Amino acid sequence: MPQFDDAELTAAVIRSFGEVPDPRVKFLVEELVKSLHDYVRKTDLTFDEWGYAIDFLTRTGQKCTSTRQEFILLSDVLGVSMLVDAVNHRQRNGATETTVLGPFYVGEHKPMPHGTDISAKLPGERMFVQSRVTDLEGKLLAGVPVDVWHADNDGYYDSQRPDYETTGPSSRARFITDAEGKFFFRTILPCSYPIPTDGPVGEMILQTRRHPMRPAHVHFLVNAKGYEPLITHLFMDGDKYLDSDVVFGVKDDLISKIEKRTDATMPDGKPAKSPWHLMTYEFHMKPGAGAGAAPQALGVRPSEAA
Repeated sequence: MPQFDDAELTAAVIRSFGEVPDPRVKFLVEELVKSLHDYVRKTDLTFDEWGYAIDFLTRTGQKCTSTRQEFILLSDVLGVSMLVDAVNHRQRNGATETTVLGPFYVGEHKPMPHGTDISAKLPGERMFVQSRVTDLEGKLLAGVPVDVWHADNDGYYDSQRPDYETTGPSSRARFITDAEGKFFFRTILPCSYPIPTDGPVGEMILQTRRHPMRPAHVHFLVNAKGYEPLITHLFMDGDKYLDSDVVFGVKDDLISKIEKRTDATMPDGKPAKSPWHLMTYEFHMKPGAGAGAAPQALGVRPSEAA
């Protein structure tokens, strides 16, 4: 049996993967080994510290359920989700900026008519969202499915509620753009909220003296055939957590100015309860292959987080 010191061991482990048939898999595994071994050497990692790390990862996995993905949350708060997003979307060329999916996407949403109040049963200040989808030259894109979802006035997503299985979806829906690329709906004004802190990820955030807050936002997944799928948020201008989002997801182009209105009617001509808020935004899609599929086929895994 060969005897390895701390430097020779890394080379030996890398050699052990020398026959991996897929070049990309081989590269990924080798780089992972290098990075992990470098971390251990640089930090002089102790047995107790490594044991704590294993226990933390074990508890993270145990916290995952069909409606909660603690590993996505861990990826988010360490900035890994946004880093993966950044390296995969370096050249936007005028397309709308992307950001994290978050852990509360629960798969395909139910299509609803334009103007639907997706938060009809919830308290909160009312908001009208009007938007349209175009390509980079301004061509209006019709028939595009747009999934939307956001937290309620208490900062919870529907899937976090214990009665979710019986009450069903709330503050989430799918809209299909019309012939002019438009879609619109009613909802409530989102508020800033904390990520779940009852698991190992929340424990880490609190123990390291980071705040757990996300600025108020609405999620959008725009999936036009012939274009790159767009996963993004729109953030509320003026939110005090815009500069310190716990998952590092804010981009300047995604901050939406929300108008407070007192008009007796909303933009679709229907009565409004004053006051109300108006969000307006235009999504610009980048051409690409692989779009037009169900979200799961885009690498979007259903989960019930934020």
